[in-house]
Amino acid sequence: MSTNSEQSGPNAATTQALADELESLRERIRTLESTLEQKETRLDRLETELEQTKTENDHLEERVVELEATRTPIEARLDAHEKKLNANKDRVGELQARELEKGAHLLEDHVDESEIDVVDGRLERISKDDGEQYFRLPESDDPLERGGDVALAHSDLLPIQQLAKMDDDMLHATTSSLPSRLAAKLWKARTDPGVGDNPWEKGSAGVREYVSASDMKHWIRRQEKGISDGYAKKLVSRTIDALLDLSKNRLAIKRKRQRKNGLEYTERRVLLMDDAEVPGEGTGATEQNNPETADVDR
Repeated sequence: MSTNSEQSGPNAATTQALADELESLRERIRTLESTLEQKETRLDRLETELEQTKTENDHLEERVVELEATRTPIEARLDAHEKKLNANKDRVGELQARELEKGAHLLEDHVDESEIDVVDGRLERISKDDGEQYFRLPESDDPLERGGDVALAHSDLLPIQQLAKMDDDMLHATTSSLPSRLAAKLWKARTDPGVGDNPWEKGSAGVREYVSASDMKHWIRRQEKGISDGYAKKLVSRTIDALLDLSKNRLAIKRKRQRKNGLEYTERRVLLMDDAEVPGEGTGATEQNNPETADVDR
C-alpha cells in the first residue's frame, strides 16, 4: 500500500507541471500570433504607402520629362538675351570710354567702373556743386560744363584737410597719434560751421585767422574729457607741432605778449596768414572769389 501511494504522489506533481507548462506555451503562442497579426497589418499599410509613393514618383518623373522638354527653348532664348545684353554693355562701355577720353564727366550711377577701359585704367570719382557724383579721367575738364564746378581731388588737399574730412572712426583707424587727431579736429572746427566748438578767431593786419595756446588748451580739455590741465598743456605743444607738419607749414607760430591780472606773459598763437595758399581756399585775397566746393574722392 505504501508503495502505490508513493508512486501516485510524484505522478500528480509531474502532471500538474506539464499542464502549467502547456498553458504557458499556449499563452506564448497567442501573444506571438497577436504580434504577428499586428506586423502583418503594419506591413500591409507600408505596402499601400509604398505603392502610393511609387505612383507619385511616376507622376513626378513624367513632369520632369515635360519640363526638360520645354527647358531647351527657354535656355536658348535666355542665352540669346544674355549675348545681346553683353554686346550692348560692351558698346555702351566703349562709348563711355571714348567720351571720358574726350574729357566728359559721366554720372556715377550710369557707369560700371569695372567695365570701363581707359588709358592706364584710371578713373577719378568727383563731386560737383549740383550734389551729384561723377566719373572723369584725372584732371580732365568737362567740355559741356555739366554739374557746375569741380572740387579738388582728394590727393590735392593738404594732409590736415584730408584728415579733417574723416569721421571719428576713420580718423582713429588712420592715425594712432592723439595730437594729429586733435589737429585734424581743430582744423575742421575752423572750416566746418556745423562743428560748433570753434576756438579760432578772425585776425587782422595780414592774419586771416588765429588760435591762441590758452584757448587751444581749454578746447582740448573739452574734446578729451577727464584729462588734467598739465596734460592738456603738453598736448597743446604736440598739437601745434602736428598742425605745422600736417598743413605743410601753411600755418605760422607767433609769440605775443599778453597782460593779465597785472602780470605780463608771452603766449603762442597759431596763425593762418592771408597769403597762405590753402587748396580749395586759395589765399585771403582770392578767397571770396573761390568759395570752397564739395569734396572729391579718387
